[in-house]
Amino acid sequence: MLRSSPATAEVAASARGLVRRAFKGSLATIDRGNGYPYASLVTLATDAAGAPTALISKLARHTANLAKDGRASIMVEETGALADPLQGARLTLYGVVAPTTDEGVRRRFLARHPEASVYADFPDFAFWRLAVEGAHYIGGFGRIFDLGPSDLLLPLRGAEALIEGEPGIVEHMNGDHADALELYATSLAGASPGSWRMAGIDPEGCDIILEGQARRIVFATSIATPSGARKELVRLAAEARARQREP
Repeated sequence: MLRSSPATAEVAASARGLVRRAFKGSLATIDRGNGYPYASLVTLATDAAGAPTALISKLARHTANLAKDGRASIMVEETGALADPLQGARLTLYGVVAPTTDEGVRRRFLARHPEASVYADFPDFAFWRLAVEGAHYIGGFGRIFDLGPSDLLLPLRGAEALIEGEPGIVEHMNGDHADALELYATSLAGASPGSWRMAGIDPEGCDIILEGQARRIVFATSIATPSGARKELVRLAAEARARQREP
């Protein structure tokens, strides 16, 4: 019989990375009519702390469900390329989903899903965020862990300068350092070359995207300021170039 094990730092980091890389997930709400679980597909991003966010219409059934009972869960996974999907990693987060007017949520979501800018300002659409209360992570057969909010969400106290400076950092990297972003993707994350773009930065790392792909670049140490971000991004570029030169 499989049993949950205490979350280790490595497992918690894997779970956080899984959420950060997700472009979509299954949202399970409590149906307002029959009380049964109702699962639907939604596009996802994360806020700076790592909580899942979505842009959904009030006309959708899941939105009507949430308006009555905000309790919900979101499952993200990376099993599509596996012959046996049960060997792949998946994570179910649960908590209460509520609408948010946080400008950071909007900015990070649209950076990840630019096509959504066409309807983001429609009056029947709004951004919603899951207030994470816990999660269940399966990293393959026999690797089962229960996780708490502190395992999944980054503490942002003390990093206010970084969060405030995020738009400028992202714009600068995308506008002036596309070559560095491609280096991060190919040399540090094992991805294919291309016009990779930064979608967000936080104390633990940054998220880069390309045509429905995402990679999480984790920093060597936690950062809290734009100057700290600059130093770490420069260091990562140097590391990536060094790896390119390795035989």
